[in-house]
Amino acid sequence: MALFADNPGDLMQKVEVAANQNSLLELRLDYLSHPALLFPKLKQFAGFHRDITIIATCRRAANGGKFRGSVASELDVLHKAAAAGCQLVDIELETAQALKRPEIEKLRQHAGLILSFHDYRGTKKLEETWEAMHQFPADYIKIVSTARTLSDNVKMMRLLEQRSDVVSTVGVCMGEAGIISRILNVRFGSEFTFASAQPGEETAPGQIAARVLRDVYRIDVVDAATKVYGVAGDPIGQSLSPQMMNTAFRRENINAVYVPLQTSDVKDLLNCVREMPIQGLSITMPLKQAVMEHLDKTDALSAKIGACNTLIRSQDGRLYGFNTDVAGVVRPLENRLNLAGARILVIGAGGAARAAAFGLKERNSEVWVMNRTAEKAQKLARQAHAHYISHQQVKKLEFDVIINATPVGMNTARPQSPLEESDLRARYVFEMIYNPVETKLVKMARAKGIQVIPGSEMFVHQGARQFEIWTGKPAPVEEMHRTVLHALGFTAQSFAAREAIPAPQVKRG
Repeated sequence: MALFADNPGDLMQKVEVAANQNSLLELRLDYLSHPALLFPKLKQFAGFHRDITIIATCRRAANGGKFRGSVASELDVLHKAAAAGCQLVDIELETAQALKRPEIEKLRQHAGLILSFHDYRGTKKLEETWEAMHQFPADYIKIVSTARTLSDNVKMMRLLEQRSDVVSTVGVCMGEAGIISRILNVRFGSEFTFASAQPGEETAPGQIAARVLRDVYRIDVVDAATKVYGVAGDPIGQSLSPQMMNTAFRRENINAVYVPLQTSDVKDLLNCVREMPIQGLSITMPLKQAVMEHLDKTDALSAKIGACNTLIRSQDGRLYGFNTDVAGVVRPLENRLNLAGARILVIGAGGAARAAAFGLKERNSEVWVMNRTAEKAQKLARQAHAHYISHQQVKKLEFDVIINATPVGMNTARPQSPLEESDLRARYVFEMIYNPVETKLVKMARAKGIQVIPGSEMFVHQGARQFEIWTGKPAPVEEMHRTVLHALGFTAQSFAAREAIPAPQVKRG
């Protein structure tokens, strides 16, 4: 865990708290205007906590840090930090190049040495950089680059695989695209990874909070045998899929980790899938349609819908696509009513709407499609053998279910609804948006006494079907649902009581 503060008292307070759950702490001394003022209290702490490994870093401003002193001043701070109980000290390659070899050796006599290099622009020449660093006496080589693509992570993982046995090596990629390296580097041979103390206290772009690394990604049990799954799309930062899926893996005692992959480039994504390698993916926007032409085979539903949200890589490397959005729509509805002959309005004409229309027609429902752009709704209605309906006509009909398969309602700053309150003539309103939980549509439906099916149910059931495809095991649906509701600020019990909905179930087959 990387810790910083602008004064010694606050930093020591953070150290005391962090030591309760972390055995490796990095102290960013360059954030302090007078680092020496920290050392008396640090020495006392280190004397009582010999099980805690402390790294002292005093990175100079020229190398991306905040220390304004000279190389000699940096060296003096690190010597004093070692004397105060820091078992490891970190110096940049540029600092090492400015020192004489005896000066480096003298520092190593008092503490283990981490020789580090940071590239804030990209990920390039990793092998050459490692070789240059290997010329200096060091206990650890640490290379930190910036990921511009997912494939940059592959380069870093390859370096770790090839070099970690020669010298203990730490490798990580900064940035949103590099988040997966902070979780998977230990799987490929990195001695450790870096985390922030809390969200908002990152010392580098893309750093993950220590608690999230432990509780969500189970970093403590990730090893060379851990299978890798993930969610790919853009944006991906707010996705609840990692919490939900990693909960499922933990609940079923499966050695796997599910990671976020930030990208809108399908070729970059598939290169990462093949080279990492990744066992399976959840595909989100904007990749659901673009990925189709790159797959070796898809299920019939994906072919009909023209979109794939689930990918699995076979042992021979072939890529197979599935669409579990249909399960996300059908399963919650089947828990409540007989779909054969049910009158259902689908609002939208995108991927989610297509999944709803085709899936419900397969269950012999009567389906109407409405969309802001009439031509798109008419096209979907023709393809799914459903009915087209205009907004004006909606007021004249009653439905068993109204499904919002559009993003209208996601903007909390300007709450909107695809329908007016007077349009809501149905037994159920199925809101596919799960965050926010209370969209304007949901509030209007509840005000009219219409039963609401929350978007969290679709989210959980499509994820449950993905889990089944990947593992061949029944998904722990209730546990997955509780995790999602907790992340949204609810408990499963309180939400179920509020909405009077049945407990989530899975229908096999």
